[in-house]
Amino acid sequence: MKSAYPSFPSTAKTQTITAPTGVTMRVVEDGAGPAVLMIPGGDSPAEAYVQLFARLRDDYRCISYDPRGVGETTAPPGPWTIEDMAADAAAILRELCDESAVVTGLSMGGLLTQAVAIDFPDLVRLAIPMGTAAYIDGFTRDWMQAEINLRRAGITLPADFLAPHYAAFAYPAKALHDPSIWAEVKAAYTQRFGGREPQDLIDQWQACLDYDCRDRLPNCPVPFHVVSFSEDVQTAPAMCKVVANLAPDSTFHEILGLGHVSLNRHRPGVVAEKLREILRSSER
Repeated sequence: MKSAYPSFPSTAKTQTITAPTGVTMRVVEDGAGPAVLMIPGGDSPAEAYVQLFARLRDDYRCISYDPRGVGETTAPPGPWTIEDMAADAAAILRELCDESAVVTGLSMGGLLTQAVAIDFPDLVRLAIPMGTAAYIDGFTRDWMQAEINLRRAGITLPADFLAPHYAAFAYPAKALHDPSIWAEVKAAYTQRFGGREPQDLIDQWQACLDYDCRDRLPNCPVPFHVVSFSEDVQTAPAMCKVVANLAPDSTFHEILGLGHVSLNRHRPGVVAEKLREILRSSER
């Protein structure tokens, strides 16, 4: 079976960083230039950003890592909070960056991007949360809570159900009905969720459901560029727009035709170009 993600190239440097929080993280970096920390979403290791690294490494020092509950990172048992995981990311910034850096992330990584900017503004020059929310409610809350409850009940999803189930929340219809994309997604998602530890998923997803930064975003001094995707089922543009409206120095972007995880396998080049556009504008 194919790997859930492509591998990093030989140019990438991998190291281990232990945070004051007691978490020992696998951290990967590649490229040269201003530092950009890319925080993975739920259930995803650093490799979730391989395709963005490849498109940005010539101009930026791309950094990512395995967050708590996935990959080679080790952490104290949950429950965890988004603030706990934001402190992990802050430890990476302190260790690897001599000055404030750009922080970006998708989904859970978007929540963490916001939390790092709120809790550690001195470490963040620019925050770019993607597919994010200030508070998870409505359909997304009901879906995530149902997934948590299913695992707490000890139910295991059959292997042939994994890709059709999770991919429907990740990609737009045009991507799912492209035979070449579907073949890759099917193999990757079967492996990715087939090996998922139920408690790790519970702890990550519950932290996301518990997070609410609506009262703190208005006082955050870090500039925000909030990126949404028009076909995103998990974090619809309306959810992202709440973040942009609350952050005092914020710009909202909506990329047409993309889904929640289109930065992998579907249209990574489109997302990379949007990030490059934002990064260049912030350097002027």
